[in-house]
Amino acid sequence: MEMQYLKLSVEDRVSVVTIHRPEKGNALAPDVLEEIEELFTTLSKRDDVHVIVLTGGEKIFSAGFDLTVIRTLEKVSNEAYTALFHRAYRAIMFCEQPVIAAVGGAAIAGGFDLTLMCDIRYASTRARFGQREIALSLTPILDPLWRVIGLGRALEVALTGRIYDADEAERMGYVSQVFPEGELLSSVMEIARSMATYDRGCLKETKQLGHTLLNQDIDKAMRIQEWLFRTYIGSEDNHERIDALLASMKKK
Repeated sequence: MEMQYLKLSVEDRVSVVTIHRPEKGNALAPDVLEEIEELFTTLSKRDDVHVIVLTGGEKIFSAGFDLTVIRTLEKVSNEAYTALFHRAYRAIMFCEQPVIAAVGGAAIAGGFDLTLMCDIRYASTRARFGQREIALSLTPILDPLWRVIGLGRALEVALTGRIYDADEAERMGYVSQVFPEGELLSSVMEIARSMATYDRGCLKETKQLGHTLLNQDIDKAMRIQEWLFRTYIGSEDNHERIDALLASMKKK
C-alpha cells in the first residue's frame, strides 16, 4: 500500500510504524487514520511480523485530533469521522501481534488514545501524556484506560485534562519504562527484537488472553489459562526452546 503519513520498516520479525506528519505535530487527520486502519489490518495478517512498534520518532508522538478538521464538523454529520477514529483504534487494539508504543514526545488527546490501544508503552524523558478532550467539550476513552491504571486514576486523567510527564506516567503504571532522550527507539527495538524471537502464535494468544480475562469470573479465567497452557506445552517449539535453555545453562 502507498502511504503518505506513515513509514513502515520490517526487520527481524519486528515492524516499525512511524507516524510522519511533522509539520502538523503528527495530528490525526482523516487520511492519517485511514492509513493506520489499513496498515494495521494488513500487518495483522503477516506471518513474518511477530511484534509491531508504533512511534512518532524521538521528538513527538502525536498532538492528537486535527482541530482544523474537527472545527468543520457538525453534530448531524459527524458519524463518519468518529467511526473512522474508532476503526483505527480497533485496528491497533485487535491486531494479532503485540503492539508497543514508543513515545518520544507529546501524546495528547487522540494521540494519547493511540498509545492506549497499544499493549505496552515505553517513553523517553521528553514524553508528555494527557486526555485533553474534556477541555474541548468532548468525552474521552475511559475503557481500556481504567483497566490499565484503575478507575480512580483514570477518572482523574479524564476529568482534569492534566498533562503528565513521563515519570508520573510510569509511576501510575501507564508507562512500563522511561528511557533517556534520544535512546528511546534503540532501547525499544532491543526489547521488540527479543520478543519477536518468541512463537508468533503464543504471542497472539497471550495478547488475546489479556483482553479475555478481564471479562471472566476467576474460575473461568483459570480454566481458559489452563487450556491455553495445554495448547503450547509439549509442542516442538516448546521442546526446542527448553533444550536451548538447558544447553546454555550447562555452559555457565
